[in-house]
Amino acid sequence: MSKANYSSVSEFVFLGLSPSRPVQDFLLAFSTVCYGTIVLGNLLVVFAVIFDPHLHSPMYFLLANLSFIDLCLSTLTVPKMISDLCSGCKTISFQGCVFQIFVLHILGESEMVLLTAMALDRYVAICKPLHYLTIMSPRMCLLLLRGAWAIGLLHAVVQVAFVVHLPFCGPNEIDGFYYTYRMEFMVTANSGFITMGTFFLLIVSYVFILVTVWKRSSGGLCKALSTLSAHISVVILFFGPCIFVYMWPFPTVPVEKFLAILDFMITPLLNPAIYTLRNKDMKMAVRRLCSQLLSWQKIS
Repeated sequence: MSKANYSSVSEFVFLGLSPSRPVQDFLLAFSTVCYGTIVLGNLLVVFAVIFDPHLHSPMYFLLANLSFIDLCLSTLTVPKMISDLCSGCKTISFQGCVFQIFVLHILGESEMVLLTAMALDRYVAICKPLHYLTIMSPRMCLLLLRGAWAIGLLHAVVQVAFVVHLPFCGPNEIDGFYYTYRMEFMVTANSGFITMGTFFLLIVSYVFILVTVWKRSSGGLCKALSTLSAHISVVILFFGPCIFVYMWPFPTVPVEKFLAILDFMITPLLNPAIYTLRNKDMKMAVRRLCSQLLSWQKIS
């Protein structure tokens, strides 16, 4: 491919989720409500953990960072889609595409590592409760968080380096609402192996936790399963679409669009609900935070 043809591609055009105007109007209302709820729900979790002394523990520290990453993942794509649906201008520059890919890989890989850290936290809390505060010290929590972001950054640099200098063969129309690219085999295999490896590592850790608890006391198995259920639900929501994308041999555009909505709107919406509704401490903290906000509003 000539250099002239390569340099001529300066922007891409999003075809969106549907060409039908009534469907677009519905998607505009749906995505606006979803994004508003995502921002509200995840910020409530973050601020509840920051301002409530009862939640100053390793589990809630990691949970707050998970909510922050979910909020960033949704913000990366959904506001752009809402803006495109409102204005009708559905273009993005080549540099914007590269930036979107880069940040998407940082956030996605960081969330994988963070979910692994949360599984480690649950293992120590259930299997080594007497050593929990010693092992999961504030220093260890910060180390896990820094490691998650460092691994995410390294992963993004490696992934984007494979494709950013390759000539683009067109067309410049993207059938979706965010930039996806057909990656080279090595990049696809790399992401697929990392995703599958992390998912199976988490599943093995859950099985090990439950077997350990069952050997100690069969009555404690139900309690351990109840403790892990929220985390397992979040893991399935996050890894399910990723695994389907990499493992399904016959991808279709409607399926990919559905998975994109699941990744960027449904999962960030459900994660704070799952953790809040199944956790008494979190529910009480959110209520206290809402009461404080209402009292401040009355005073002002």
